[in-house]
Amino acid sequence: MKKTVTGALALSLMAGTAMAKDIEMQSVFPGTLPLLGKPAFDIAEKINMLTGGEINFEAKNPGELVSTGEVWDAVSTGAVESSWYSIGFAEGVIPSAPLFTVFPFGPDAKEYTAWWYYGGGQEMFAEITAPYNIKTIHCGTLVPEASGWFREEITSVADLSGKKMRFFGLGASVMGKLGVEAQSMGLADTMSALNTGAIDSAELGFPFLDNLVGMYEHASHYYFPGWHQQTSFLSLIINMDTWNDIDAKNQAIIETACEAQMLRTMAEGEAVQLEPLAKMQSENGVTVHTWPDEILAAYESAWQEVVAEKSAEDEDFKRAWESISAFRENYAEWKEIGYLK
Repeated sequence: MKKTVTGALALSLMAGTAMAKDIEMQSVFPGTLPLLGKPAFDIAEKINMLTGGEINFEAKNPGELVSTGEVWDAVSTGAVESSWYSIGFAEGVIPSAPLFTVFPFGPDAKEYTAWWYYGGGQEMFAEITAPYNIKTIHCGTLVPEASGWFREEITSVADLSGKKMRFFGLGASVMGKLGVEAQSMGLADTMSALNTGAIDSAELGFPFLDNLVGMYEHASHYYFPGWHQQTSFLSLIINMDTWNDIDAKNQAIIETACEAQMLRTMAEGEAVQLEPLAKMQSENGVTVHTWPDEILAAYESAWQEVVAEKSAEDEDFKRAWESISAFRENYAEWKEIGYLK
């Protein structure tokens, strides 16, 4: 009898192991970076636990499977099953992608998530990306970023002209309109370029991250607000064939875990900014600036030019822009009457 029970237990364990589905997930951010890369490893652990090991996400650091620039295509073909990703990186393939994660003079986290979940954003992005065989689940949100580190104070739009600057996403197109030579590059390349003088300014992140990587070693003038990135989403992207191989219960667990992590990353991001900002000012000689109204107005005017150009070039960009603009116009009344100023 004892042997029979033991044998049945062994068969049960073997059956459980056979059911487990291992999914490799390459992050575009190192796991050592809080708020950016660490959530990839957190969500992998949480999903593995909630599914009882039936779904086992194996989080990988950048470059372990493919280079960061190849991630979208690799997930599309199934060469990599999934990624912790910012869909803004797919702008070269899908021009409208940044509108679904971050864009200049965009909404805050409340308004943006309202459009994504209840204003048609999620459905529109699924439609646009259907040919690429990718499922996108927003799984984290970031606080506003600073809008630049400069070695010299910027007092006019003319001061921007000729600057070589690391800048991400659609904001880079705005800076280009104002005479800035904007370049997109990752964290390691940004630090190297600042060290060698290949660039002389950069926007990178929020105070917690900028202090962590030592941006104050390269420049001392730190500018706010983050007009280019008021909030942004980080996403779990999954090859659609891989996603369809997951049963409905575990699909629901993955989506619900990501929804919970959206809240937690937003809360953590808000909680950790002031101490490093104060430290950089008191210990590292950083001067915090707020953009003058005339420079902010120049950024916004240039952004409207970029919108017009990209809408003319890409129909999906045009309809995504019209969708979120209409949502924001309707939301504005509630924002005006519902919240204290």
